[in-house]
Order: sequence, then C-alpha cells, then structure tokens
Amino acid sequence: MPELPEVEVVRRGLERGVVGRSIATVRVLHPRAVRRHAAGAADFEAALAGQTITAARRRGKYLWLALASPEGLDGPDAPAHGDALLGHLGMSGQLLVVPPTSPDQTHLRVRFTFTDGGRELRFVDQRTFGGMAIAVGGASLPAPIEHIARDPLDPLFDDDAFVAGLAARRTGLKRALLDQRLVSGIGNIYADEALWAAGLHYDQATETLGPADAHRLLAEVRAVLTAALAAGGTSFDRLYVSTEGVSGLFERELAAYGRGGQPCRRCETPIRRDAFMNRSSFTCPTCQPHPRQGGRLEVAGATIQTS
Repeated sequence: MPELPEVEVVRRGLERGVVGRSIATVRVLHPRAVRRHAAGAADFEAALAGQTITAARRRGKYLWLALASPEGLDGPDAPAHGDALLGHLGMSGQLLVVPPTSPDQTHLRVRFTFTDGGRELRFVDQRTFGGMAIAVGGASLPAPIEHIARDPLDPLFDDDAFVAGLAARRTGLKRALLDQRLVSGIGNIYADEALWAAGLHYDQATETLGPADAHRLLAEVRAVLTAALAAGGTSFDRLYVSTEGVSGLFERELAAYGRGGQPCRRCETPIRRDAFMNRSSFTCPTCQPHPRQGGRLEVAGATIQTS
C-alpha cells in the first residue's frame, strides 16, 4: 500500500495537473470506486460537475482535493469551507493526469474531464480497494480523517507529543509506528527502514525506549521518508506510479525491507524475515537484536542500548 512518500508524490502531481481547473463532467465506471459516498454514483457525478479544484492536500496516506462551487451557487446554507473530494489509493489505486486522447486504462474506475478541454484526471484501481467520496465542508480537513495524526514531515508535527505518546503505549515499536492515530504516513516499508537505521528491533516495548532514543528514531523516520520522497517513492510493480505514470526508484536504496536473506548493508549479516501482523518484518539480527537478547550496539559511531 502506498505510504507517505508515494502519496505525497501523487499530491504534488495533482497540484501541478488539476489545481485551478474546473470540472466539466464526472463518470463513475465502477460503483465500488465510490462505495464510501453514501448517496451513490449518480449523486457523486452531479455534485462534482462545475466545481473548481482549489488545492491538493494530504493527511498521512489520504489525499483530498479542495473544491469551490460555481459563483452564486453556494447559497446561505453552504458550509463555511468548501467541500472536498477525498481519496485513498488502497493497494493499487492510481490517479493519473493524461491527455483526453489517451486510451482507457484496463482498470479505469472514474473519469474527470475539465472545462478547459485539457488533460483528464483518471482514477485507476485494479483491486478496487481504494476509493473516492465527497466530504461536505471538508476542504480544510475532511471529517472522516480528522482522527488521523499529522505526519513527521508536516511543519506542525509535535515531536514532544509523539515521544510522550510513544512512551504511553504498551506495545512494540513497529506497531506504534503503524498506528495512524499516533503518527501518520508510515507503513510497513518505512517502519522497517527507520528501525534498521536506528538499530532498534520492531518488537521492543515502547515503554522501554527513553526520550533520547525516541527522538533519534523520529529523526531516522524523517530521514528515510525524505530520501524516499526525493526518489519518487518505492515501486515494486506498476501498481504505484505518479500522476504522470512514472515509477519510484527508492527500491534500490532499501536497507531492510524486502531483503530477506541478503547481507545487511551495515554488517553483512543476512537480513531476517519474520511474520508480523499478516505481513512481514525485516531486520538485521546483529544490528537489531531482539530485546530479549539485550546488549549494546555501535551504529554510525553512536552507542545504542537495545534492551
């Protein structure tokens, strides 16, 4: 599933490709793509026609397009803030900005045309786990995602609140990093990468991590997210691409995730793969000893307590 870097790449593409443009028509080609829009596909299509896209925004792994109604149609009962077109890419969703003459994609689910006759916005989703909905009054922040925390690249992210929240939980470090109520945008890939960089095991209890190590872990999270974003995200297949159809290149830089049996980039110990929450976790047994083993580890010149 796309994580923060991949979703941010798509958001930036939407900012370039559709912000400032007015929607002419919307056609839903598969009802499951708008299953979260309770009023149904016909209402979804009608409500968006004529709306102008004013911004492309993101909270964690969710995207939304802020909307403005045509002049004179807002009325006295209109929300103080415009509506939003809220989207989630799921496992295989793509938002593509393409010329109108482009052939229909095999798994095209929703098509948006614009009044300027230029490039279309198309929602393509092979597995139909993603979807779209209109969030009334949600231009600033859609109500369905208000519970999701800010992400570490957000200028308003509160580092101290994150550290306190981490210490208050009674769970493993990776489970905490995947908790979108604590910190958003981090999934399986970048949790493994940040934990490897910090020399911490995914199963270490959150309450045993001191504030200094928690801040250091957060710094590694930011570093890996920033590096992945610069590389356009991680693409293991063609299911994740940018709005222009370009794959991300961060797979080449991965140090832990997906590298089971391959030598650790730091110490050459084979990377270990463990089952984790119906997924996998990848660690270096030497650099990231299980907390039950105890001990101290030297990583990039800093001594790390691993118990």
